[in-house]
Amino acid sequence: MTNHLHDAMFAPRSGSPSPFLLLPDGETLTHEGFAQLAARQAAVLVAAGLRKGDRVALQAAKTPEALAVYAACIRIGAVLLPLNTAYTPAEVAYFLEDAEPKLLICDPRSETALAPIASKAGAAVLTLDSEGNGSFSDKVAAAAPHPAIETCGPDDLAAILYTSGTTGRSKGAMLSHDNLLSNASALTDLWQFTEADTLVHALPIFHTHGLFVAINVSLLSGAAVRFFPKFDIDEIIAAIPDSTTLMGVPTFYTRLLEDPRLDRELVASMRLFVSGSAPLLAATHEAFEARTGHRILERYGMTETNMNASNPYDGDRIAGTVGNPLPGVEIRITDPNSDQELARGETGMIEVRGPNVFQGYWQMPEKTAEELRADGFFITGDLGVIDDAGYLQIVGRQKDLIIAGGYNIYPKEIEILLDGMEGVGESAVIGVPHPDLGEAVVALVVAEGETPPEAEALLSALASQLARFKQPRRLLLVDSLPRNTMGKVQKNVLREQFADCLG
Repeated sequence: MTNHLHDAMFAPRSGSPSPFLLLPDGETLTHEGFAQLAARQAAVLVAAGLRKGDRVALQAAKTPEALAVYAACIRIGAVLLPLNTAYTPAEVAYFLEDAEPKLLICDPRSETALAPIASKAGAAVLTLDSEGNGSFSDKVAAAAPHPAIETCGPDDLAAILYTSGTTGRSKGAMLSHDNLLSNASALTDLWQFTEADTLVHALPIFHTHGLFVAINVSLLSGAAVRFFPKFDIDEIIAAIPDSTTLMGVPTFYTRLLEDPRLDRELVASMRLFVSGSAPLLAATHEAFEARTGHRILERYGMTETNMNASNPYDGDRIAGTVGNPLPGVEIRITDPNSDQELARGETGMIEVRGPNVFQGYWQMPEKTAEELRADGFFITGDLGVIDDAGYLQIVGRQKDLIIAGGYNIYPKEIEILLDGMEGVGESAVIGVPHPDLGEAVVALVVAEGETPPEAEALLSALASQLARFKQPRRLLLVDSLPRNTMGKVQKNVLREQFADCLG
């Protein structure tokens, strides 16, 4: 009997005393210890009635115990449903009703609010807190390791990850054993991870980046993981000299750059810095290289596909691009209106095909058919362009495209110009309703430094670089831009907030 993901990722080191998780309190959880924890958790899941294909919802703080739930689910063939810890009970209710898990593991502080919701959805409730304690851990401590490993093939489901749901209902992306394993294998080879590596991990584990990129690559390669519950600048600075790699979102790098302790001596042991989940500003890329000598490696992925493209480990890492398709992955650019493939240099819809592409949306066959073509290409909803060297540049989301007076306007083009101007920290360009044009361009700018730039001066500078129809009708200075937990700017929030800003 074989279990596709377990046999490749968990089993090879299940008896190894080598370190896996290096914890902030100085404790170490070995690969063997992690495997034993997962086996005892598996026993609790089986005792609770979980069988192959059943879902386990997890909304708990980032701890070794929470991470082990992933391994426990794989052992018994259950399907993990990781939920953002920021979701409210009302939001969790939708996920439980939709996915129909048999078990919800949540923080004890949420149990009173979530228990009736879980009961209505047919799920039992166990608890797990930020210290790794709770009713779930109590049962695990009393359980003997579950010895059996469920037979699971490449196409069996391993997880359901829900999209952010900024428009319409959030969709559950079904990820198979091979979706996860094939992607981890490609990244391990491409980024040259080995047992000699130590990864600084301060990402959440309810998201593709922190769980299925960082953890899977570490498990597959045997790398050790410095496992932090969140990004704390002092802890990260202290961890870097004894580590070799870091995976983060752009915010990690801007915060590091704000700290005078970041210099070439600090990062002497590091070989790789990876950024993803949100666009990395070219200015951040350049400033980091100037300070440390390292060029951040930016990559491109999404919930439905894991990782699609990456700048090279050896070769030019070009700011503003996400590099080439991963081995085994195909990327094409198509006309959103005709679906015809476009030539290099032309902007259109990014479509992806490969073993990384998900199995479809949970209980949404119509939506699956809309976005997953018969030939296997997934319509990402992202707009992009591939240059002559084969590097992919993300222009923006299709829903963020501005159509003013019949002209297509890509916000990214304007944002790149604004972000390069003196006094501008970052920007977001949106379309707002306009009685004549349909939509009009509005720019929101976060100032950098003590003296904020003048809006009129910025608009004047743009006028010399953009066609008239692309120029913002209004530019507003704001204190900050709204972001989700992975650092992506929430343009839907901005569009709602500034819908009437033109009067």
